Amino acid sequence: MKAVVLKLCDWIDEANEHVGRFTSWVSLALVLMIFIEVILRYTINVSYVFAQELEWHLFSFIFLVGGGYTLRHDGHVRVDVIYQRLGFKARAWVDLFGVLFFLIPGCLLVIVTATKFGYVSFMMKEGSPDPGGLPWRFLLKSTIAIGFFLMLVQGFSLGAHSLLRVLGLEAPTHEGEVR
Repeated sequence: MKAVVLKLCDWIDEANEHVGRFTSWVSLALVLMIFIEVILRYTINVSYVFAQELEWHLFSFIFLVGGGYTLRHDGHVRVDVIYQRLGFKARAWVDLFGVLFFLIPGCLLVIVTATKFGYVSFMMKEGSPDPGGLPWRFLLKSTIAIGFFLMLVQGFSLGAHSLLRVLGLEAPTHEGEVR
């Protein structure tokens, strides 16, 4: 059973790793877009609504879809002043508790709500209300559910590893890292 769970966790970790790498390229595209727009705005006084909307769409995409990757690399905010002083098993208990009572219910709530939200937007073929804006706003709204699903499955991986640590079936390799 442990081998099956670890194999599933490895698959989830690898999937979010690929998503994170793709998201880093989207981040580069966003930086280049902003750079070009600033140059155009301040040199020839030109600005496009679609470019500004694309920038916040890309930022939203990066923020939403990159959540699972960030969780995988322990980049989310928490009270590290307390957490870093805890032992290996105590950290596992904190992670397991957080996954079970905060991450999973929160992600499920957002996924259910965002799925309806995205579906209504898709059925309306919602676009930008601004002249010259982007026509496919429903695509961005669908990334809300997708991003939280990626975070939910990464939370499963974190919770499974934490449970294995609590049960003494997984040990740290170095500096508290498990693999």
